[in-house]
Amino acid sequence: MPTNGTPSPRTAPGGRPRPTVPTSQFGTTIFDQLQPGGAAARAARSPFDACQVGVVLRAVLFVHAVLGVALSFFAQGAEDWLMHLAYGAAVALPATLLWLVLCCALKRVLTQASDAMQWVAAVSLGALCGAYGWWQVGLVGLPLTQTVSALAPLLAGAALAAMIFYALKLRSSSQLPAATRARLAELQSRIRPHFLFNTLNTAIALVRVDPARAESVLEDLSELFRVALIDTGRAVALSEEVDLAQRYLAIEQIRFGTRLKVEWDLDPGASEVRVPPLILQPLVENAVRHGVEPSPEGGVVRIRTQVRGSLAVVSVTNTLPPPDSPVAPGHGMALRNVKERLRLMHDVSAQFAAGPENGTWRVHIAVPLKS
Repeated sequence: MPTNGTPSPRTAPGGRPRPTVPTSQFGTTIFDQLQPGGAAARAARSPFDACQVGVVLRAVLFVHAVLGVALSFFAQGAEDWLMHLAYGAAVALPATLLWLVLCCALKRVLTQASDAMQWVAAVSLGALCGAYGWWQVGLVGLPLTQTVSALAPLLAGAALAAMIFYALKLRSSSQLPAATRARLAELQSRIRPHFLFNTLNTAIALVRVDPARAESVLEDLSELFRVALIDTGRAVALSEEVDLAQRYLAIEQIRFGTRLKVEWDLDPGASEVRVPPLILQPLVENAVRHGVEPSPEGGVVRIRTQVRGSLAVVSVTNTLPPPDSPVAPGHGMALRNVKERLRLMHDVSAQFAAGPENGTWRVHIAVPLKS
């Protein structure tokens, strides 16, 4: 249920105490590195996780591209090539989809096997699926069965399955292409200075206004700096992003007082979904800056997480200031940054939308529960 006000940064969503691992009597600092074997390590992808839309699309396109190139070597012309491509697709499409479905269904079992057995399983399933596609073509008596050896679909299925499985293994190890890694690093470096500068200015102002609460503010600020400065090189749990947003809003709550009203509606089922780091805080900061700060009466910021089918949905909504309020024009950097990092990490499986809705400004994000 939604709750008014900002949850204490020392308690997790739902009232659970937050675990802390201090390095000394001074508590957690930016020098406390993330421990190995944590949630990030446990969330490593399975090499047989072929259930995602992006994986299915790329696998189907890859198989048909290989088929089209192979047919071009002996086709007598464009019309002949298209006819043979149609016959070949009758084998390739059901075979490819069946291989993806089997990998997805058996991933829990196959992931426990040794690396060699995983390769054997992937290649064997490819050969069997190729044979299945050939059998389907034989049922309808297409001319393809009279011109091509029955051994060809087995060998082709095994070879294509090996290539797709190799790509899935690279993906499961987070071995992204160098260009993608470089782009993610660039986007991350852009958001950090903006984030740290604004947070530091807020903390300085709060220390002057209310010295008695300076210790709590600086504790939250140290955690914000720790997250921003330590690059783990991988996605983080949504619960960590919620924690970061809570700390940021705790600082802003002291600054704005009753002008800032925060409502949380958090679904525990979405807490472990993987998202790019520093993806929620910029959206919350935008909501405060453009929705609450310009309004003389203040405003409301609502953060909601929920599970919808196979997706985890995150929404950040803020009330809009009156039309005559002096609103600083935004440049949209945070929104573009968040959108592109989601695309790089989750490909076509992620959804992003932002815009006015019923007198509010709403940002909507949806990412797959298992990525």
